[in-house]
Amino acid sequence: MTAYIVRRLIISLFVLLIVTFIVFVCMRLLPGDPLMAYLSIQQLNELTPEDLERLRHEFGLDRPIIVQYVDWMKKVVFHFDLGVSILLRQPVLQLILERLPITMYLGAVALVIGSVLGLFFGVVCALRRGAWIDTVFTFLANLGITMPAFWLGILLIYFLSLKLGWLPTCGYTSPLDNFWISLKKAIMPVLCLAVAPMAGLTRQTRSSMLEVIAQDYIRTAWAKGLREKMVVMRHALKNALIPPVTFLGLFAAMVFGGSVIIETVFNIPGMGRLLVNAVLEQDYQIVQGGVILMGMIIIFLNLAVDISYAWLDPRIRYR
Repeated sequence: MTAYIVRRLIISLFVLLIVTFIVFVCMRLLPGDPLMAYLSIQQLNELTPEDLERLRHEFGLDRPIIVQYVDWMKKVVFHFDLGVSILLRQPVLQLILERLPITMYLGAVALVIGSVLGLFFGVVCALRRGAWIDTVFTFLANLGITMPAFWLGILLIYFLSLKLGWLPTCGYTSPLDNFWISLKKAIMPVLCLAVAPMAGLTRQTRSSMLEVIAQDYIRTAWAKGLREKMVVMRHALKNALIPPVTFLGLFAAMVFGGSVIIETVFNIPGMGRLLVNAVLEQDYQIVQGGVILMGMIIIFLNLAVDISYAWLDPRIRYR
């Protein structure tokens, strides 16, 4: 098991290295200049070309891209220094840590709700195959997979906030400050983030359960007169969970990736909105720092999924 975990960890770190390099290069290939966004028109008129070159040197923008990347990775690996924001002139790590808990809170709640409901609906659909409840839930799952999260967010704002006035339109309040207001503000963004994993797991669990309950040992359990709950929980569910569990890492990435759009739609001051603003303003340091931290979170979640997968199916450990 240890060798399996180490192997998966090495592969994940290699993927993270490639992703950070691609983002690093792409940000510098975008048209525009971060110094132009940093300086006002008046400052640009007052500065000489020598002053601009000095600023470029100060921010490290005058060196080759490969050299910039290597220097940045050295700071990250040995000092966990993500640099200083070009526009905000604050440490990137500080900016991220101020907003990351908000994204983690919304994403974790959405992932838990989506996973639990998706597994439950999938099992129900499999056990009631062909019934009206199977037809309804399968249709809703297909609809949830194809529906863009931002479009669902706009619909929820229009109906639940503007028309009915049940929920606040946007914003964020910490649960530690006011739990009730925080709950009301979190319902719509959490629902938008939870729809994709819930729909995907419903389909995967249904398909897996149908395959498992068709096996001989399940038919034998039914023939012995065991209750449905015992057959499902003790014999069918563990084996049926193996395929859906492999998708949890993908759904976690979808949730945290979707937060970029959802936080913008609902005006939530989280990591997603910070990254959107940084991309628009070409603040390289924030984008790079955000990508590497979000990548580390997704790697950790995928590693947890791989471990649980190996626990559910011991054959995986020895491959």
